[in-house]
Amino acid sequence: MNDLHKILKGILITVFFASQFICGQNTELFLKEQFIQGNDTLNYRILFPKNFDQSKKYPMMLFLHGAGERGSNNESQLVHGSKIFLDEQNRNSFPAIVVFPQCPKMDYWAQVDVNRDVQPFTFDYNLDKGPTRSLKLVMDLVNSFASKAFVDTSKMFVGGLSMGGMGTYEILFRMPETFAAAFAICGGGDPIGAEKYANKTNLWIFHGSIDDIVAPQLSLNMAKSILDNGGNPNITFYAKDNHNSWDSAFAEPNLIPWLFSNSK
Repeated sequence: MNDLHKILKGILITVFFASQFICGQNTELFLKEQFIQGNDTLNYRILFPKNFDQSKKYPMMLFLHGAGERGSNNESQLVHGSKIFLDEQNRNSFPAIVVFPQCPKMDYWAQVDVNRDVQPFTFDYNLDKGPTRSLKLVMDLVNSFASKAFVDTSKMFVGGLSMGGMGTYEILFRMPETFAAAFAICGGGDPIGAEKYANKTNLWIFHGSIDDIVAPQLSLNMAKSILDNGGNPNITFYAKDNHNSWDSAFAEPNLIPWLFSNSK
């Protein structure tokens, strides 16, 4: 019995490390890069299409991670969202350049004051202050890619979750002519800013109805402002989801086909 237990344990350990190796191999398809602007550096990971050919044009997808994935290891930003772009069917059907930048621990994608002493948190947005250092670097990175001959500037997309959802609304505000479509998961923003992009960028908004970190009302406020300003967003709320509504959003079979169906 002891021998059988040892054999089974050995098999489980082998399977575990094999799965870890496979996951690592998949993640490593996202190349590690740095974008340097003056004295500032932005870490990012980039996934190129299969059989990438610089003589062709490809859509570009920018993904903004949440606050929990901030850091300097140039790895944590891939925890949520990367799998959907590594999916074989998506890679074959929707070849694209996919970029995952990483925000440092002490910075934020959105220009906002966050009060974590209450739950849900409260957010005071400050669009008039200009972008944070990290978002400014992301904007410069987007512009640098837009200047490449192999990027189809009519099919540039952005999306993010939580802090990245807030960053999504803000980069749309600051670059209203750039993105053909965007998705924001469990985020929020300044509804006043939506006037600049509501009828220029197609949006899909996701949120969990029992989110106790970022109140669902924040997404409703953004949806209302986008509608009031001539936009026609998709709006999906998950009745039983808390803050991790990204799991449900990434499981939506129409998310990627919808995203890539848009163009400027």
